[in-house]
Amino acid sequence: MRQFLIRRILQLVPTLFGISVFIFLIISAAPGNPMSNLIDPNLSKEAFQRRAEQLGVDKPVHVQYITWLRHTLSGNLGYSIRFKKPVTEIIKSRLFPTFLLSFASLFFSFIIAVPIGVLSATKQYSRMDYLFTILAMAGVSIPVFFLGIAMIKIFAFDFGWFPINNMVTPGLEHANWLERAKDIGHHLVLPLFVLSAASIASWLRYVRSSMLEVIRQDYIRTARAKGLSERVVIYKHALRNALLPVITILGLSLPYVFSGAIITETVFTWPGMGTLNIQAVISRDYPLLMGIN
Repeated sequence: MRQFLIRRILQLVPTLFGISVFIFLIISAAPGNPMSNLIDPNLSKEAFQRRAEQLGVDKPVHVQYITWLRHTLSGNLGYSIRFKKPVTEIIKSRLFPTFLLSFASLFFSFIIAVPIGVLSATKQYSRMDYLFTILAMAGVSIPVFFLGIAMIKIFAFDFGWFPINNMVTPGLEHANWLERAKDIGHHLVLPLFVLSAASIASWLRYVRSSMLEVIRQDYIRTARAKGLSERVVIYKHALRNALLPVITILGLSLPYVFSGAIITETVFTWPGMGTLNIQAVISRDYPLLMGIN
């Protein structure tokens, strides 16, 4: 086991190095540079050149990468050009909103998709099964940005039930924890629904397919032949084995809890990692982009 872990860790080093080179080259090859957003008509050519030297964007790409890598290996992710703060500090401030939204979506999707998927599989080819299948296809097919804008139009503008954007109502930043929790929960409803829609649809199909495969196995027929109730057969014997591939998919989804949902966060102006990523791309903030990645 120890040798396996050591081998995996050693394989991780060249992999991360290759990924960092690839990402840095892509970012550098994009049109524009950090100086594009700092152009000031009143800025002299000498001052402009001095600023470029301070940022290090006047150097060749390979020199910029080596400088970034040297700082990163020492624990310094750099200084954000847009926000004028250390990259580590900015990322820390955005992790909680992203974790809250993504983890809530993960939990909500799981507890909704599993029972519906089981019900759809046990009622195969019934009207209920067809209804859930149609809803699942709709959930997967509807673009996230369209669903988000539609939710804002209907439930924020027309009915006025939920706030349009941000995570906390201005003025409540320093309120007591109970009022803040209620306010955050109120802001969380629409982005949570939009982010969960596609996940519920996908997981519902996984659970349904897995359950249909399991309930045809010999041990399920044996359990029924022994006189066990259908509820025990389905939820104690079949569901346990049917959830194995779903748990695997759940594990693969965990990195997204911290990376952020770019489209959903942008539509609802949710102050998380997804929105931060978009801001970094627009401003060509190389240190922040590399830090996020």
